[in-house]
Amino acid sequence: MKILFATPECAPYVKTGGLGDVSAALPATLARLGHEVHILMPAYRGMKVSGEIGDGVELPPYSHWPAAQLVPVKVATGVTLLLLACPGLYQRPGGPYVDAQGRDYPDNAMRFGLLSRVAAQIGTVHSPVRGWVADVVHANDWPCGLAPLYLAQSRMIAPHEPTAASILTIHNLAFQGVFPMAQADPLGIPHHWRGIDGVEFWGDLSMLKAGIQFADAITTVSPSYAREIQTREHGVGFDGILRARSSRLRGILNGVDRRLWDPAQDALLPHRFTREDLAGKARCKAALQKRLHLPADRDAPLFAVVSRLTAQKGIDLVLDVLPGLLKAGAQLAVLGQGAPELQAALSEAARSHPRQVAVTLGFDEGLAHLIEAGADVFLMPSRFEPCGLNQMYSQAYGTPPVVAPVGGLLDSVTDAGADPAHGTGFVMKSCDAAGLEDALVRALEAWRQAPLWRRLQSNGMARDFGWEDSATQYLDVYQAAMLLADGGAASELTGTSQQ
Repeated sequence: MKILFATPECAPYVKTGGLGDVSAALPATLARLGHEVHILMPAYRGMKVSGEIGDGVELPPYSHWPAAQLVPVKVATGVTLLLLACPGLYQRPGGPYVDAQGRDYPDNAMRFGLLSRVAAQIGTVHSPVRGWVADVVHANDWPCGLAPLYLAQSRMIAPHEPTAASILTIHNLAFQGVFPMAQADPLGIPHHWRGIDGVEFWGDLSMLKAGIQFADAITTVSPSYAREIQTREHGVGFDGILRARSSRLRGILNGVDRRLWDPAQDALLPHRFTREDLAGKARCKAALQKRLHLPADRDAPLFAVVSRLTAQKGIDLVLDVLPGLLKAGAQLAVLGQGAPELQAALSEAARSHPRQVAVTLGFDEGLAHLIEAGADVFLMPSRFEPCGLNQMYSQAYGTPPVVAPVGGLLDSVTDAGADPAHGTGFVMKSCDAAGLEDALVRALEAWRQAPLWRRLQSNGMARDFGWEDSATQYLDVYQAAMLLADGGAASELTGTSQQ
């Protein structure tokens, strides 16, 4: 199968969150399974890419679209990067979506409209990639949301020409790519698709809605999140359209790149360990305490957070329960950045309790790995979590997580109380401070019982969160979408939103 994976970011080249990790690991797994995979992404300023560079392809200016170039690079993972080079749109200081001051680029609609347009073109007989036309265009989040619309437009213009099936993966429904409807003209969106049954969202244009409306198949990054986003509570205004398209919607849990997250071979750890021999984990705890200037107390339960510091991640709930943790003699290690008020509150807690609280603002990949390995308990009390990865890392590293009962957290953690024989962590009963406090009390009680805790660690480390199963599920979706794109029965995806 020829698969085009269109994404605004891909680790290790450009990454702001979980999408970057998925964009690296899923295509690489699909390539290992024998498929031809190309990753289309912008050529941002400062990207460092190594591999076999092919001949560039010139993309001439067209209508409102500027001239650009596609540069193919065959990389070590077996995929081909298609770097979309357009200096006027992508060669800027700052991040993929915002400038150096954190403000959205005012021309984001055109920046990612071009990415979507080129993705769709690669899925038609007019593909600019020599000798290569995608069978499937897999678009990710709002920056690629117009690709399914452009493919649908190609089918209307030339119904007898083969056109790729379109898949849209929603990594976080809260980011919707909303722009003034005036952008519809330069984006080339037909007038008959500018209404409520097309891209219109409260008078504006939503790129994410375009993808949902026109994709042959829609996926999210966990089964529970697929169900949640069809409710008013978690649908962020899109629950109605998602319910209407539920027969095309499926939740597939993200995986973990085991080449990077395996305590037995993690190059970023000072000491490695396995499920059978946890001696290295104890040494990692001591190393973590030393690095964070906490007392090297093996008898102090060490709780940890590696996260964006936002209300969505429940960081305010961590602050609410912190007095109880301190009273119990626990330590807390925090790594992340986010809302200024939460950063300030955590920093103040560290200043007030330097022997029990350590806060590192920013991000450090090596420290993140050391925290996963050295902590006793990992905290993820998110108010919503499409998938989450740290709860999977934590289980793999023998660090039972405390998680909220939402999204991918619910799908990937087995509560020790509900299933003592197979428990891998602690699932909160509610997404509030009371729910977190109850889970922490249960975690502390279990931690003080060495045989029970060892079983929890062993159960978690035995879990297989590799990408192979998820990639196989994506291949099923691709096959069904290709049937739909060819005029097959819509029932091919019926009911998959519950899987």
